[in-house]
Amino acid sequence: MTQLGFDALGGEDAWARPLVRVTPARLGTWEDCPRRYRMTYVEKVPRGGPRAASTLGAVVHLALRALHGRPPAERTPTEAAALVDRNWTGEGFRDAEQEREYRLRARTWVADYAAEHVVGAPDPLAVERWVSVATGAIVAEGRVDRIDAAEGSPAGPSVGSAVIVDYKTGRHVPTESDARDSAALALYAVAAASTLRRDCRRVELHHLPSGTVAAWEHDDASLAAHRARAERGALAAADATEALAAGGDPDALFPPRPAPRCASCDVRRACPEGQAVGPAAAPWDQLVAR
Repeated sequence: MTQLGFDALGGEDAWARPLVRVTPARLGTWEDCPRRYRMTYVEKVPRGGPRAASTLGAVVHLALRALHGRPPAERTPTEAAALVDRNWTGEGFRDAEQEREYRLRARTWVADYAAEHVVGAPDPLAVERWVSVATGAIVAEGRVDRIDAAEGSPAGPSVGSAVIVDYKTGRHVPTESDARDSAALALYAVAAASTLRRDCRRVELHHLPSGTVAAWEHDDASLAAHRARAERGALAAADATEALAAGGDPDALFPPRPAPRCASCDVRRACPEGQAVGPAAAPWDQLVAR
């Protein structure tokens, strides 16, 4: 197994500062909008209210986690649908009618997914597993929805290859390009290889509303490129945070990046540039289309 860890960067500069701890979510926020990063992770500005799409995604994730915790004989489509009900919350939906509609849809998605990908399938290597890896500059860590043994790989510890599985419930139907370009999935692959002591190159996006599985098989070069990008972003965010603490200009260090996503930004209320993009999105606007 190729290790993409301390030895991947080399050079004395890699040891010039303490390692910066990052998650894919933090890195993604920094790349999308440094101002949002500052308000979310540095100043911890109060965030907006719940959004129905996030609620829906959380319920589906909880149901699938619970399903894999059942004995194999109980991992049925019927049980999967029932677990949606047990984990359901109506936060962010427009009204009771909309909530009921999406609750039923979530039941169908999870039941269909269980029939296709859970019933009769081997046990995953891990479910909701925290993984971590130290490179020459950062500690990348995060919680992976599921880690499977690659097809044909033995299930024993430290044997064979692993596959990163990430559940999706949003409007966008993922493509192979999405799996290839996802910095989060690549970092999970590198961290899972370190944590589980298994080769890990294949990443998959499982979109429950459409039944789509978008996959990509990384090689050393593509994983190294993602890792280097993550290091650049993490160090830039850390440098900006240190400069801010030393009295630097917050708007210069953490400039806004106005975009359509500002309509549903959690810290929109504290960002005039974001408000200027257009009206705020309703809490249910990002739900998958009917």
